[in-house]
Parts: sequence; structure tokens; C-alpha cells
Amino acid sequence: MLDLRRLVILRELKHRGTMSAAARELAYTHSAISQQLAQLERDVGVKLLERTGRNVRLTPAGDELVRNTEAILSAIEKAEADLATTHQRPQGVVRLAAFTTISRAIIPDALLRLAERYPELQVQVTRADPEFGITMLTSRQVDAVLTDAYPGVGQAAPAGVTVTTLGTDPVRAYLPPGVRSEGPAGMGSVPWVLEPPTSAATQWALRVCRERGFDPYVAHTTSDLLFHLRMVEHGLAAAFLPDMVIRESGLKLTPSAWLSVGQERTINLLVREGSEAHPAHVAVREAVMRELGDG
Repeated sequence: MLDLRRLVILRELKHRGTMSAAARELAYTHSAISQQLAQLERDVGVKLLERTGRNVRLTPAGDELVRNTEAILSAIEKAEADLATTHQRPQGVVRLAAFTTISRAIIPDALLRLAERYPELQVQVTRADPEFGITMLTSRQVDAVLTDAYPGVGQAAPAGVTVTTLGTDPVRAYLPPGVRSEGPAGMGSVPWVLEPPTSAATQWALRVCRERGFDPYVAHTTSDLLFHLRMVEHGLAAAFLPDMVIRESGLKLTPSAWLSVGQERTINLLVREGSEAHPAHVAVREAVMRELGDG
């Protein structure tokens, strides 16, 4: 019978790319990783690795074994979720990745609610942008990830991942004082602050502007929405800001009705297939949904 620990090592090597990275993640020495993989090759009787310079990569047989390992781990995760439902109350540890704005505005209150209701449940939060959070989920570094999604932008969830929409968050355009345009005239000269060009938020924002007849002048680029907010507050740039950010700031800003009509992002919770019904995951999901609703 194959040793599950060795299969997990092979899987980590696939995801991390190097022996050293896999060793760090699993808290093994480099030599221990090498020995375990050599034994796994002897166990299966097939070459799983091939050397490329100073590193190694998986052979087609190694890739196939990793795919089967993923299926085994998913089955184990589902079995754990099924067993957990026999407990009357959620317990254990949930590792949650969450993007910045929801980490600041929603998660602390959700954690307080969970601690009061389920003292045996521990939620460990890691701040991560949505794309990296999904990578952490598929590589089993976290158990769940909160992401935001913009209309018509982004890719489908990876195979083996279940997406649940928890709520929506309106996103509105805020212009510097003195700019009160209700049409595209003159908008091309207004400085904007947007997130990095590859982000879903910026791809969406550019599309919204172009649909309204102008290309925004992007003067500043950063993923820090607090910077966006301060630039708007001081009249230095225009920005698209989610209501979640405005509420947390306590500022009274007036959005551009012309640019803001019907715009919103969705807040999603992603987990690996098989773990959706785990009581701890259900508790986290419900707590975040409630805070989103209260907002």
C-alpha cells in the first residue's frame, strides 16, 4: 500500500516547484524529502522524477500520481466533513484567507460573533489578494478563501473548488471636488487612481469608463484602497470605491450618479469540494454572510 505521507510530499513538490520549497512547507530537511521520494519511486516501481539542472521535475507518471493524490485527499476531506457533522457544535481550526477590505471591515466582527457562539472553533486569518488566496486554497495552505468578483471579469473557479456567493457590495465612482460632469466631456483629463492593470477591479473599471465614452487618465496605481480613499478625500484623484471601504472610513463622500449606476462586486467564499458541509466551514460562512447583511 502506498504511504500517504510520501504522496503528500510528491504533491508539495509539484505545487512548490523545488525540493527546498517543499521541505520548508512540510518542515522536513532537504535530504529527508529526497529520501522519501526515492522510497516512493521504489514503492511504485516507476520513475516519478527527472533531474533538470540543479532541480527536479515530475515525469508524466509523477503528474498522474499527483492527480490521484488530489482525489485521495479530497475523499479524506469529505470523510472528515461527514464525521464532523456528528458533532453538535462546530469545533477545530479553519484557516481562512481574505482580501484586505473584507479583512478590515467584516472579519473582526464575524470572528467576535463566532468566538461568542462557538468557543471551541478557532479561525486563523491570512490576508491574501483573491488570486493568491485561491492558490493557497488549491495547495491546501488554507481551508477557505474570501474573494471579490466584478461583473464580466475574471476566470471560473479551479477544478475541485466550490464557490458560494455571500453577498454584494456596491462600487461607486467618486470624483474630485469641482468635477461634476454627468457625461464624458472633459473626463479624459481627470486623474484617476486604480488598482494594478492586471487586477479584476481595474479591468472592470476601465470597461465601465469606456462604456460611458471616455478612457480614464490613470495617474496613480496601487492595490491599497486606503490610498485611493485618501486621494479622493483630498481632491487629488477620482476612484471607484466599494461601499465597504466608505462605511469603514466614516467619511461622507458623494458619488457620481452617472458613473455609479448599478455597479457592484460580489463577495464569494471558496472551499475545496467535499468540505462545503463541514460544520466549521458552515459556521464561518454564516457569520460572514450575517456581517455582510448587517453592513
